[in-house]
Amino acid sequence: MDQMQYRDGQLFCEQVNLDDLAARAGTPLYVYSRRTLIDHLDGLMQAFAAVDPLICYSIKSCGNLHILRLLAQRGAGMDVVSGGELYRAREAGVDGGRIVYAGVGKTDAEIRMALEAGIGWFNIESEAEFENIAAIARQMRRQASAALRVNPDVDARTHAKTTTGKKETKFGVDLERAHRFFERYGKDAHLHLSALHMHIGSPIYTVEPYVEAVEKALQLIADLKATGVAITALDLGGGFGADYEERQTPPYAAYADKLVPLLKPFVAQGGRLILEPGRTIVANAGVLLTRVQYIKMGGAKKFVIVDSGMNHLIRPTLYDSFHFIWPTRVTPMHQPKTRHRAMHQQGLEKCDVVGPICETGDYFARDRALPPVARGDLLAVFTAGAYGMVMASNYNAQPRPAEVLVDGAQATIIRPRETYDDLVAPERHAQPL
Repeated sequence: MDQMQYRDGQLFCEQVNLDDLAARAGTPLYVYSRRTLIDHLDGLMQAFAAVDPLICYSIKSCGNLHILRLLAQRGAGMDVVSGGELYRAREAGVDGGRIVYAGVGKTDAEIRMALEAGIGWFNIESEAEFENIAAIARQMRRQASAALRVNPDVDARTHAKTTTGKKETKFGVDLERAHRFFERYGKDAHLHLSALHMHIGSPIYTVEPYVEAVEKALQLIADLKATGVAITALDLGGGFGADYEERQTPPYAAYADKLVPLLKPFVAQGGRLILEPGRTIVANAGVLLTRVQYIKMGGAKKFVIVDSGMNHLIRPTLYDSFHFIWPTRVTPMHQPKTRHRAMHQQGLEKCDVVGPICETGDYFARDRALPPVARGDLLAVFTAGAYGMVMASNYNAQPRPAEVLVDGAQATIIRPRETYDDLVAPERHAQPL
């Protein structure tokens, strides 16, 4: 699952004692395990090796340049959804041809940037978007490839805010419209519409929604082929789960065992398979370390007030998400043998773990059973590598945390902690227009 392990009651990331690390680097602090990142990417590649996919890591899950470079060096392409993410991918040394660009609202400036970079595919979300990209490519005298994002109307059985494969979402076009789309735009000279893209949601903890979506996509490919339209690439998107609780997610082999046999004929005929994993690679590779500031009683409820909150990890309040939280140093009795919502140990106390932000919604956990903690203790919020730092803000004029990458016994700051001066520096001087 990851390289975050307790040894004699002390939490380590690989070979680094996290209490010692927090004493040196301060809190709040995001810590990532290099070994976990590599293990997850390599594991996914190995599971799907029989269909030789282009794995385009989803930058939106965690976009630190050092992590992007590490994954690119291991063979990953990149999935981007903005000009800023495209800039990051290029800054990380990723070849344009190994980049796919999704998102419903690409601006003209972002489209030009992507055309100049020579990206592999634009993932097309609508007729209006196709027409605009094609027109800009024509003006620039460029050619590009496009994948139509089809909406297979599959229920991924995930959170309503991260379900993207149903007809009623803002993403993609339904299967019926896809036929008309290719009839209308399939022969454009500047934007070659020759691929399909899907993304049905995230996180997905069962294989069946993928099987249903792939079967529908392959049928569409066959139907298009019968009309003379050749689909040369199929992008299945991402969405594979992460272990917010232990063994919550099937192993990569479980996904591959069902999907590879379906996809082999398409690949054998020259088709290219693309995957866009994000959370499944980086989520368990990261923890957020936060220091207890105060213990407070509110009626019968106990509050553990820490120095981080929804401004640094918004998932609990935005998605009602569960993150396992535990002190980094515990007695032998409280060393966790697993990570679950319900921890059955003696001496645990129910409490709310809350942050310093002036919002009632600023919490990491409610009614959570934890070992007794006191002011100054360090807590680890697990599985925080995905949609943590990338969604962090400066709300309440709070600086964002530092980020550290651990490689064996070596810890390196890969993004320094923001200062108050960093927050106000852009506002010191006004510029007349």
